[in-house]
Amino acid sequence: MDADPKLSSPARRTLLLTSLLGSAGALAPLAVQAATPAASKSVGKRLYFNPLRSTADLAGFRLEGSAQVTASPLGMRLKNDKPPELGQESNFVLWCPEVFPDQIEIRWNFTPVAEPGLCVFFFAAQGLFEGKEVSVFDPRLKPRQGLYDQYTKSDVSALQIAYFRRRYPSERAFHLAILRRAPGFTLLAQGADPIPNVEDATPPYRIRIQKRARNVRFFINDLLIFSGDDETPHATAGSGCIGFRQMAPLEGLYSDLEVVSLLA
Repeated sequence: MDADPKLSSPARRTLLLTSLLGSAGALAPLAVQAATPAASKSVGKRLYFNPLRSTADLAGFRLEGSAQVTASPLGMRLKNDKPPELGQESNFVLWCPEVFPDQIEIRWNFTPVAEPGLCVFFFAAQGLFEGKEVSVFDPRLKPRQGLYDQYTKSDVSALQIAYFRRRYPSERAFHLAILRRAPGFTLLAQGADPIPNVEDATPPYRIRIQKRARNVRFFINDLLIFSGDDETPHATAGSGCIGFRQMAPLEGLYSDLEVVSLLA
Protein backbone atom coordinates (compact mmCIF):
# COMPACT_ATOMS: atom_id res chain seq x y z
CA MET A 1 0.00 0.00 0.00
CA ASP A 2 1.36 3.43 -0.96
CA ALA A 3 2.33 6.02 1.64
CA ASP A 4 -0.11 5.12 4.38
CA PRO A 5 -1.73 2.41 3.65
CA LYS A 6 -9.97 17.78 -20.73
CA LEU A 7 -6.57 17.91 -22.31
CA SER A 8 -7.10 17.98 -26.07
CA SER A 9 -4.83 19.90 -28.45
CA PRO A 10 -3.71 19.69 -32.09
CA ALA A 11 -0.19 19.98 -30.72
CA ARG A 12 -0.57 17.00 -28.40
CA ARG A 13 2.33 14.61 -28.54
CA THR A 14 2.60 11.26 -26.80
CA LEU A 15 5.92 10.40 -25.24
CA LEU A 16 6.94 6.77 -25.60
CA LEU A 17 9.07 5.56 -22.72
CA THR A 18 10.48 2.20 -21.73
CA SER A 19 7.26 0.58 -20.56
CA LEU A 20 4.72 2.63 -22.52
CA LEU A 21 2.28 0.29 -24.24
CA GLY A 22 0.53 2.83 -26.49
CA SER A 23 -0.70 6.36 -26.96
CA ALA A 24 -2.92 8.07 -24.44
CA GLY A 25 -5.79 8.31 -26.93
CA ALA A 26 -8.38 11.06 -27.06
CA LEU A 27 -8.32 13.42 -24.14
CA ALA A 28 -11.24 15.59 -23.02
CA PRO A 29 -10.80 19.36 -22.38
CA LEU A 30 -9.41 20.37 -19.01
CA ALA A 31 -10.23 23.76 -17.49
CA VAL A 32 -6.78 24.85 -16.40
CA GLN A 33 -4.47 27.70 -17.33
CA ALA A 34 -0.75 27.36 -17.85
CA ALA A 35 1.07 29.10 -15.02
CA THR A 36 4.26 31.10 -15.02
CA PRO A 37 6.70 29.89 -12.34
CA ALA A 38 6.66 32.05 -9.24
CA ALA A 39 9.67 34.22 -8.60
CA SER A 40 12.46 32.62 -6.60
CA LYS A 41 12.00 32.97 -2.87
CA SER A 42 15.54 31.82 -2.06
CA VAL A 43 18.91 33.52 -2.30
CA GLY A 44 20.64 30.78 -4.24
CA LYS A 45 20.82 30.22 -7.98
CA ARG A 46 18.52 28.15 -10.15
CA LEU A 47 20.04 24.71 -10.69
CA TYR A 48 17.44 23.26 -13.05
CA PHE A 49 14.27 24.25 -14.89
CA ASN A 50 12.08 22.11 -17.13
CA PRO A 51 8.67 23.24 -18.44
CA LEU A 52 7.59 19.60 -18.96
CA ARG A 53 5.55 20.68 -21.99
CA SER A 54 7.13 18.84 -24.91
CA THR A 55 8.62 15.48 -25.81
CA ALA A 56 12.04 17.13 -25.89
CA ASP A 57 11.54 18.35 -22.31
CA LEU A 58 11.15 14.74 -21.17
CA ALA A 59 14.15 13.32 -22.98
CA GLY A 60 16.13 11.15 -20.59
CA PHE A 61 13.35 10.67 -18.06
CA ARG A 62 13.11 7.06 -16.91
CA LEU A 63 9.85 5.20 -16.48
CA GLU A 64 9.56 2.23 -14.15
CA GLY A 65 6.32 0.36 -14.63
CA SER A 66 3.78 0.99 -17.35
CA ALA A 67 2.17 4.41 -17.89
CA GLN A 68 0.82 6.85 -20.42
CA VAL A 69 3.08 9.93 -20.45
CA THR A 70 1.64 12.67 -22.65
CA ALA A 71 3.32 15.99 -23.39
CA SER A 72 1.13 19.02 -24.10
CA PRO A 73 1.32 22.84 -23.92
CA LEU A 74 -0.19 22.62 -20.42
CA GLY A 75 2.33 20.15 -19.08
CA MET A 76 3.10 16.49 -18.65
CA ARG A 77 0.08 14.27 -18.10
CA LEU A 78 0.61 10.99 -16.25
CA LYS A 79 -1.86 8.11 -16.19
CA ASN A 80 -1.57 4.43 -15.42
CA ASP A 81 -1.53 2.13 -18.45
CA LYS A 82 -2.72 -0.99 -16.62
CA PRO A 83 -6.11 -1.43 -14.89
CA PRO A 84 -6.15 -0.46 -11.21
CA GLU A 85 -7.61 -3.87 -10.39
CA LEU A 86 -4.06 -5.22 -10.77
CA GLY A 87 -3.09 -3.36 -7.60
CA GLN A 88 0.57 -2.39 -7.29
CA GLU A 89 1.28 -3.71 -10.77
CA SER A 90 -0.70 -0.79 -12.20
CA ASN A 91 1.42 1.89 -10.45
CA PHE A 92 4.61 3.50 -11.76
CA VAL A 93 7.50 5.90 -11.11
CA LEU A 94 8.90 8.47 -13.54
CA TRP A 95 12.43 9.62 -12.66
CA CYS A 96 14.12 12.85 -13.69
CA PRO A 97 17.65 11.86 -14.84
CA GLU A 98 19.44 14.66 -12.96
CA VAL A 99 21.24 14.30 -9.64
CA PHE A 100 20.68 17.22 -7.27
CA PRO A 101 22.71 18.32 -4.24
CA ASP A 102 21.49 18.92 -0.72
CA GLN A 103 20.24 22.34 0.43
CA ILE A 104 17.70 22.80 -2.35
CA GLU A 105 14.10 23.80 -3.01
CA ILE A 106 12.15 21.73 -5.54
CA ARG A 107 9.08 23.26 -7.18
CA TRP A 108 6.46 22.20 -9.70
CA ASN A 109 2.86 22.89 -10.72
CA PHE A 110 0.32 20.14 -10.08
CA THR A 111 -3.20 19.75 -11.45
CA PRO A 112 -5.37 16.81 -10.41
CA VAL A 113 -7.28 15.63 -13.50
CA ALA A 114 -9.06 12.48 -12.31
CA GLU A 115 -9.32 10.55 -9.09
CA PRO A 116 -9.20 8.37 -7.00
CA GLY A 117 -5.52 7.70 -6.61
CA LEU A 118 -2.47 9.15 -4.91
CA CYS A 119 0.71 11.12 -5.69
CA VAL A 120 4.14 10.41 -4.26
CA PHE A 121 7.28 12.46 -4.86
CA PHE A 122 10.67 10.83 -4.24
CA PHE A 123 13.71 13.04 -3.56
CA ALA A 124 17.28 12.62 -2.31
CA ALA A 125 17.01 9.14 -3.85
CA GLN A 126 20.10 6.94 -3.93
CA GLY A 127 20.72 3.27 -4.54
CA LEU A 128 22.27 1.05 -1.88
CA PHE A 129 24.74 -1.58 -3.01
CA GLU A 130 27.03 -3.55 -0.72
CA GLY A 131 26.74 -0.93 2.00
CA LYS A 132 27.56 2.01 -0.27
CA GLU A 133 25.49 4.71 -1.91
CA VAL A 134 25.28 4.45 -5.70
CA SER A 135 23.15 5.99 -8.42
CA VAL A 136 19.49 5.09 -8.20
CA PHE A 137 19.94 3.93 -11.82
CA ASP A 138 22.91 1.65 -11.06
CA PRO A 139 22.39 -1.59 -13.03
CA ARG A 140 23.53 -3.63 -10.03
CA LEU A 141 20.38 -2.70 -8.12
CA LYS A 142 17.36 -4.97 -8.10
CA PRO A 143 14.91 -4.45 -10.99
CA ARG A 144 11.96 -2.10 -10.35
CA GLN A 145 8.61 -2.01 -12.15
CA GLY A 146 6.67 0.46 -10.02
CA LEU A 147 5.68 -1.86 -7.17
CA TYR A 148 5.84 0.01 -3.89
CA ASP A 149 7.91 -2.54 -1.99
CA GLN A 150 10.65 -2.19 -4.61
CA TYR A 151 11.19 1.36 -3.33
CA THR A 152 10.51 0.97 0.39
CA LYS A 153 11.68 -2.56 1.21
CA SER A 154 14.62 -2.94 -1.12
CA ASP A 155 17.86 -1.16 -2.09
CA VAL A 156 16.57 2.40 -2.59
CA SER A 157 17.23 5.12 -0.02
CA ALA A 158 14.93 8.12 -0.40
CA LEU A 159 12.66 10.63 1.22
CA GLN A 160 9.11 10.66 -0.06
CA ILE A 161 6.06 12.88 0.25
CA ALA A 162 2.57 11.56 -0.46
CA TYR A 163 0.00 14.23 -1.31
CA PHE A 164 -3.42 14.40 -2.99
CA ARG A 165 -4.13 11.10 -1.24
CA ARG A 166 -7.50 9.92 -2.61
CA ARG A 167 -6.99 6.20 -3.17
CA TYR A 168 -8.83 4.75 -0.16
CA PRO A 169 -12.01 5.86 1.65
CA SER A 170 -10.08 6.90 4.76
CA GLU A 171 -7.79 9.12 2.65
CA ARG A 172 -10.71 10.72 0.84
CA ALA A 173 -12.48 11.38 4.13
CA PHE A 174 -9.49 13.14 5.76
CA HIS A 175 -6.88 14.73 3.49
CA LEU A 176 -3.28 14.53 4.69
CA ALA A 177 0.15 14.99 3.15
CA ILE A 178 2.78 12.67 4.63
CA LEU A 179 6.59 12.59 4.74
CA ARG A 180 8.28 9.19 5.04
CA ARG A 181 11.75 7.68 4.80
CA ALA A 182 12.74 4.64 2.72
CA PRO A 183 13.85 1.96 3.02
CA GLY A 184 11.13 1.29 5.51
CA PHE A 185 7.91 3.12 6.11
CA THR A 186 9.07 5.55 8.79
CA LEU A 187 6.65 8.42 9.36
CA LEU A 188 8.54 11.70 9.75
CA ALA A 189 5.84 14.39 9.46
CA GLN A 190 2.31 15.02 8.28
CA GLY A 191 -0.11 17.89 7.76
CA ALA A 192 -3.49 18.77 6.31
CA ASP A 193 -3.57 18.80 2.49
CA PRO A 194 -5.54 21.85 1.25
CA ILE A 195 -6.00 20.63 -2.35
CA PRO A 196 -9.74 19.93 -2.85
CA ASN A 197 -11.27 17.16 -4.93
CA VAL A 198 -11.02 17.45 -8.71
CA GLU A 199 -14.49 18.97 -9.17
CA ASP A 200 -13.68 21.82 -6.76
CA ALA A 201 -10.02 22.35 -7.68
CA THR A 202 -8.72 25.67 -9.03
CA PRO A 203 -5.39 24.53 -10.48
CA PRO A 204 -2.55 24.65 -10.93
CA TYR A 205 -1.21 24.24 -7.39
CA ARG A 206 2.43 25.22 -6.81
CA ILE A 207 4.20 22.52 -4.82
CA ARG A 208 7.46 23.33 -3.01
CA ILE A 209 9.83 21.14 -1.03
CA GLN A 210 12.73 22.64 0.90
CA LYS A 211 15.44 20.17 1.95
CA ARG A 212 18.20 21.28 4.27
CA ALA A 213 20.20 18.25 5.42
CA ARG A 214 17.74 16.33 7.59
CA ASN A 215 15.03 19.00 7.66
CA VAL A 216 12.21 18.97 5.11
CA ARG A 217 9.55 21.66 4.68
CA PHE A 218 6.55 21.12 2.40
CA PHE A 219 4.41 23.93 0.92
CA ILE A 220 1.34 24.09 -1.31
CA ASN A 221 0.68 27.56 -2.79
CA ASP A 222 3.08 29.02 -0.20
CA LEU A 223 1.14 27.47 2.69
CA LEU A 224 3.43 25.51 5.00
CA ILE A 225 1.94 22.02 5.32
CA PHE A 226 4.58 20.52 7.60
CA SER A 227 8.20 20.73 8.70
CA GLY A 228 9.91 17.51 9.74
CA ASP A 229 13.36 16.19 10.57
CA ASP A 230 14.74 12.89 9.35
CA GLU A 231 16.23 11.33 12.45
CA THR A 232 16.28 7.82 10.98
CA PRO A 233 19.57 6.11 11.96
CA HIS A 234 22.00 5.85 9.04
CA ALA A 235 19.59 7.70 6.75
CA THR A 236 20.94 9.38 3.65
CA ALA A 237 20.60 13.15 4.04
CA GLY A 238 22.45 14.41 0.98
CA SER A 239 22.19 14.47 -2.78
CA GLY A 240 20.07 12.31 -5.05
CA CYS A 241 17.44 12.01 -7.75
CA ILE A 242 13.79 13.02 -7.85
CA GLY A 243 10.83 11.07 -9.21
CA PHE A 244 7.08 11.26 -9.66
CA ARG A 245 4.91 8.33 -8.61
CA GLN A 246 1.17 7.83 -9.05
CA MET A 247 -1.18 5.25 -7.65
CA ALA A 248 -3.81 4.14 -10.17
CA PRO A 249 -6.24 5.30 -11.44
CA LEU A 250 -5.17 8.88 -10.70
CA GLU A 251 -4.47 11.23 -13.62
CA GLY A 252 -2.23 14.19 -12.91
CA LEU A 253 -0.78 17.11 -14.85
CA TYR A 254 2.70 18.50 -14.04
CA SER A 255 4.63 21.53 -15.32
CA ASP A 256 7.43 24.00 -14.56
CA LEU A 257 9.72 21.73 -12.59
CA GLU A 258 12.40 23.87 -10.94
CA VAL A 259 15.25 23.25 -8.51
CA VAL A 260 16.86 26.19 -6.72
CA SER A 261 19.81 26.22 -4.35
CA LEU A 262 19.13 27.39 -0.80
CA LEU A 263 22.74 28.43 -0.38
CA ALA A 264 23.83 32.04 -0.81
